[in-house]
Formats: sequence, C-alpha cells, structure tokens
Amino acid sequence: MKMGVSGAKEDGLYYPDLRLPEGTHYEIGRYGRMRAEYLKEYHRALYLELLLDGNLNEYLHQMDEECYQMMEQLVEWMKVKQRVTEQLKSENQMQWVGMMNNIRHCAEEVVLRDIVYV
Repeated sequence: MKMGVSGAKEDGLYYPDLRLPEGTHYEIGRYGRMRAEYLKEYHRALYLELLLDGNLNEYLHQMDEECYQMMEQLVEWMKVKQRVTEQLKSENQMQWVGMMNNIRHCAEEVVLRDIVYV
C-alpha cells in the first residue's frame, strides 16, 4: 500500500523519513537565545509550532534585532535625560562610566521585561 510518504523498512516495520524543513540560517544573539529558553520553559506550544514550521530561527533573529534596537534607543534617550555627555566623559570619566553602566542596566531590564519575557 502506497501512502505518499517515503521511508525505510527495518525489521519488518516501515519507518518514515521525517525531516524538519530546511530553514535559512540566521545569527541569533544573546536576547534571541534568552527568548528561546523562555519559550521552551513557559510557552512550549509556541516554541514547538515555530520549530516544526521551520520559523524558529527567523523568529529568534527578529526578536534579537528588536531587542538590540530598543536597547540602543533607550540608552540614547536615557543619556539625554540624565545629561550624560562627552563633556562629562572628558571632565569626570569615572562618573561617566558609572552613569553609563547604570543606564545600560536599566535599558536592559526594560528590554527583558517588555520583549524577551512576555
């Protein structure tokens, strides 16, 4: 009986040749990997749907790009709000470094809360 699925016969049983669709290779960064772990843990159905459809890498790449863009925008906005300038950098480098670290950490918390872990 022919069913339209290719396969191999071993030990009197037919085993179908099941393969995931070939996906395009995308670079997945830190936030994409964090999103993947979150989906595996808390949204398993969505994770499996994306994986089986062959869209997981593209989805994670898009999430990663979105996170980095939001980080960049938030850091620039916070620098303006907190008056962190190149002049401050040249006058008091340690204060500038401390403020920039604080800004980056705050921006990352927003990105994680609003994009990665939703």
